[in-house]
Amino acid sequence: MPISLKEVTGKKEQRVFIYLPEKIHAKHKNWLPPIYIDEWDFLNPRKNKSYAHSDTVLYLAYRDGQPVGRIMGIINRKYNALHQEKAVRFFHFDCFGDEAVAFALLDAVEQWGRQKGMEEIVGPFGFSEKDPQGFMIEGFDELPVIATSCNLPYMPRFVEKKGYGKKMDCFDFLIDLKEGGIPAHYSRIYERIKRNTKFRLLEFESRKQIRPYIVPVFELVNETYKGIYGFQPLDDGEIKFLVDRYLPLLNPRYVKMAADETGKLIAFFIGVPNMTKGIQRAKGKLFPFGFLHILASARKTRQLDLLLGAIDNNHRGKGIDILMAWPMIQSARQAGIETLETHLVSEDNKPMLAEYQRINARMHKQFRVYGKRLR
Repeated sequence: MPISLKEVTGKKEQRVFIYLPEKIHAKHKNWLPPIYIDEWDFLNPRKNKSYAHSDTVLYLAYRDGQPVGRIMGIINRKYNALHQEKAVRFFHFDCFGDEAVAFALLDAVEQWGRQKGMEEIVGPFGFSEKDPQGFMIEGFDELPVIATSCNLPYMPRFVEKKGYGKKMDCFDFLIDLKEGGIPAHYSRIYERIKRNTKFRLLEFESRKQIRPYIVPVFELVNETYKGIYGFQPLDDGEIKFLVDRYLPLLNPRYVKMAADETGKLIAFFIGVPNMTKGIQRAKGKLFPFGFLHILASARKTRQLDLLLGAIDNNHRGKGIDILMAWPMIQSARQAGIETLETHLVSEDNKPMLAEYQRINARMHKQFRVYGKRLR
């Protein structure tokens, strides 16, 4: 049957777009559905402030009247202007194992980008690096975590066959938190740094205690993430969107921060108990009972997922990471946590990759962002 493409323009088609992956991944045992209330918010320009500086398009592919694939096109005008680029991004790209469907969807976004004067296409990449980025190319047998891609193995093959090449790779690592897993010298370094009166560890017992630090956290993110591919400074609207999306997930015991002698925030690590099995059991739906599955999964898990972290550029190499990491490890151990899965680290982040190597972290998954010239 011939393939037809339709641009998503209304709520009915948007619903098809959001829920189509349920059918595509029906036999994918490790698939992690999104939390659907977040998906609706992500695609809502009134709630997701990234739309204010972006052009977007959504396409659905049909065969014999049935939806068989989807893709989103994004032109982040703010990022392009900042970096003097003319790039369109593809995102939310998924389909059944049909090469022709994949090619048709990519062709649609490529043509849309050309019409708007773009000279390059990259993806999978959302509005910023805070969205899941890249296709997984290694680690398909491992359980996924929130905020990372969960594609089937044929998707990167389709993209490569369409003429796309590697733009950037990202890795995540698994760290053994059990006794003996972390090098012994970490505790000694922690004790030494803790005695330094120029730095102070901040720990929390409630989300209410965390709130005063939200703005300083994102100010630090804006300053320290400048060199990361795809990052652009977050404005107030984008910060609010991220806070509303992720603050409810936080367990204060896994939020560690550091301040200097004046009280200024200079570093933070944020971890969340792994919720994958709970989200899978809830099928991505919080209500009526899905949130109970997610909470139960977070209580029973033996894995902590590192969600976000940053250290002020002027304080790197001074042991601030260990000042926060060692208490995080102790908090995790007290809760029966045995492993930590890191957030994605880009291949050009040599200091972070070296640090993970020093603590015997195991490369767990690999993701690839692809690129292609349009002119």
